[in-house]
Amino acid sequence: MTAPLHFYFDFISPYGFFASQRIEALAARHGREVHWHAMLLGVSVLKVMGLKPLMDTPLKGDYTGRDVLRTARETGISLGRQPRDPVMNPLPSARAFAWVRKHHPEQAAAMAHAIYGAYWGEGRDLSTPESLVGLNLPGGLAGETLAQAAAGNEAATLLRADVDEALSAGVFGSPTVLVDGEMFWGFDKLDQLDRWLVRGGW
Repeated sequence: MTAPLHFYFDFISPYGFFASQRIEALAARHGREVHWHAMLLGVSVLKVMGLKPLMDTPLKGDYTGRDVLRTARETGISLGRQPRDPVMNPLPSARAFAWVRKHHPEQAAAMAHAIYGAYWGEGRDLSTPESLVGLNLPGGLAGETLAQAAAGNEAATLLRADVDEALSAGVFGSPTVLVDGEMFWGFDKLDQLDRWLVRGGW
């Protein structure tokens, strides 16, 4: 069987949001599945790499703000928040996703879409477990259950394991796709990934 596309993302990443809208169709064109993995830029970029947040980086931050809006216009993806709006605490959402991936793996993609849609599409702040109650959740998931899970120790442990796994795999940014031993970082690399899968690499 062909290997899946391992899709790594952080919910605070606008480029991760853009990629989440394309990754499943891209994978389907090549008969592949998508395995979704949450990661934390606050760990990979700030702690491991020792860099500033992208939007706080002189010159590059201003460029990124313009590029996010330009990319949204080009792709026709509506944004309910601006690149320089206050960034939410990603832990509740990432922990909730890690818990769903463990206990309801068939709902992992739908859960990621629900969080991304609420945060970037609608501009909602999801910085607390309680804020997850109002999400448009996939079937079989209850908001109160999800909020309780996001506040619990198990979800925190699951997310730590996922973040450690991402770092061990060499993932440092969102979005990143790993497939067939190759890494593709960035929304702008999805077209190259598509060509790679068509040609079987080069």
